[in-house]
Amino acid sequence: MTEDWTTANQEYLAAAVGAVGRRLRAGLGDVGDVAVDDLADARTAMAAPPALDSIAAVFGLSGFEQDVLLLCAAVELDASIARTCAEAHGDPTRTCVTFGLALAALPNPHWSALAPTAPLRCWHLVELADPRTPTGSPVHIDERVLHALVGINDPDDRVAALSEPLPPAPALPPTLREAAERTTECWAAGPQRVHLHGRHRPDLRAVASAACARRGWSAFLLRDSDVPSAPAERSLLARLCERESALGGSAWVVEVDDAVDGGRGALDFAGRLRAPTAVVTRHPLPSLPPGFREIAVPTAGIDEIRELWRAELGAAAGELDGWLSRIAFQFDLPVATIGSAVAEVAAGEGGAADPDSAGGRLWAACRRRGRAGLDDLAQRIETRSGWDDIVLPAAQSRTLREIAVHVAQSRRVLDEWGFRPGSGRGPGVTALFTGPSGTGKTLAAEVLAGALALDLYRIDLSQVVSKYIGETEKNLRRVFDAAETGGALLLFDEADALFGKRSEVRDSHDRYANVEVGYLLQRMETYRGLAILTTNFKSALDTAFLRRLDFVVQFPFPDAELRAEIWRRVFPERTPTDGLDPDDLARLVVDGGSIRNIARSAAFLAADADEPVRREHVLRSARAEYTKLDRPFPGAEL
Repeated sequence: MTEDWTTANQEYLAAAVGAVGRRLRAGLGDVGDVAVDDLADARTAMAAPPALDSIAAVFGLSGFEQDVLLLCAAVELDASIARTCAEAHGDPTRTCVTFGLALAALPNPHWSALAPTAPLRCWHLVELADPRTPTGSPVHIDERVLHALVGINDPDDRVAALSEPLPPAPALPPTLREAAERTTECWAAGPQRVHLHGRHRPDLRAVASAACARRGWSAFLLRDSDVPSAPAERSLLARLCERESALGGSAWVVEVDDAVDGGRGALDFAGRLRAPTAVVTRHPLPSLPPGFREIAVPTAGIDEIRELWRAELGAAAGELDGWLSRIAFQFDLPVATIGSAVAEVAAGEGGAADPDSAGGRLWAACRRRGRAGLDDLAQRIETRSGWDDIVLPAAQSRTLREIAVHVAQSRRVLDEWGFRPGSGRGPGVTALFTGPSGTGKTLAAEVLAGALALDLYRIDLSQVVSKYIGETEKNLRRVFDAAETGGALLLFDEADALFGKRSEVRDSHDRYANVEVGYLLQRMETYRGLAILTTNFKSALDTAFLRRLDFVVQFPFPDAELRAEIWRRVFPERTPTDGLDPDDLARLVVDGGSIRNIARSAAFLAADADEPVRREHVLRSARAEYTKLDRPFPGAEL
């Protein structure tokens, strides 16, 4: 509202307070002028209806109920009316309104105005100090309603503490714009409650915000964690939210974490709301309260995302066109984060920059945004290893490089050359690393992540697998859903704990164990990134499972030649050494992981002695490693 309307509304309210005061005094026997010509004049002077008339209309107040509401406001705004109430009660301290006083003094009274289901109490326009004595209890106007009468439209503190205003939606791609239009149509056609579900919660919020803007509403977000658990408190919050919608043109976006408990409390709350409402979830909900219209919000296509990047980058987009194609294919970021990523890179550039370095910074900014949610579910491994740090037979090395090629060239082969897989399979790659412990399976995953400039996350299967039916699938879904955003490299260590041979169904536990494996296979095939499984026992895996993998890499126990090569590379260049012969040390029959342990321990021994790493340091460390492995140390041979 304009400043002119606010001033005129306050003048009208002052006139209305004076008029209701005269009606009160007349009802109490004080004969005086009850003319309301000044009230009619104040209304005529207003270009838009005053707040009092709007509130009376939207909540359906009778003339008597409007007078009660106005009288409750009057005792707060006019001290003379408060004194009149005290005189009517015969008690100078009772400067309040009661329903008994209103019924006795105001015109056209009706008892139904006191009922909890009547507008005054149902919408919490007024509050009874003691509901047990409805006629004798003091009646106070709600603070939010008093402010609304004055022309101040700040939300109720009880609602504001649990909700947050949604920002205006960013520029939406056609796919999301269409979803916003469908939401607006649903709200306009009748059912004012919709269920939006899709991969990215920020995109769902943006769709809801855009739909609200089309209707001229303010959008407020309520998360299910903030919805009260007690039914009575949920009911009160729902009614206060409805009142906000009536007073301020608000719509409510209820965000449900369907991956945790189905959001039962939030759904109950949304079902109670009789106001424009959008429930947002990542996945469709098996059951919704009556009256909801379901709208699936698909993710924006790669071409749409690339155009958004170009629009945000402006003139710099031409130089980064090659990067933008790779970024749009690799990262499935929410639309709202694109602008923030561009702003971050622009702030870091300072001035003109080399396109490759700017593209690299943009890629890094996308990687950071892709970690949202996944850091809480898996361990991110910092990758510092390169191709020179891993020693494998030639065949295995070629296969690892082929894996890197498949991931790096996915965009060209699948999109540009038309090889995108069908049957719901995603663009990602799956691989199995099998071999004894310490043969370099995790190191190989680090090398691949470093070569592809992707984040590496190790999944702790002990935290994923659950004995409770359905929990394992739920945990896996949370991991894959979070990983989709950044296309991260997922490493499932000791995968045979979950992906063993699928058993024959003898009881319900066998059936659900097979369901878990089937669900994992399906998610791996639709995942957009690289998923690597490691196991010490390939024979423990189901052959049907193996057929659905893109690569299987066998990591052998290193022979003497490989062990010698590992010894040549194990000490960093800055480490001082003296007289170490890799071929001599290769006679220690240990795997690569043990070699790294021995070299590191030997470095500590040499540092403590303030001398270079020598053969005696290595042998002392090797003896300790053999003891740890519960193997006899071949001292005589060395």
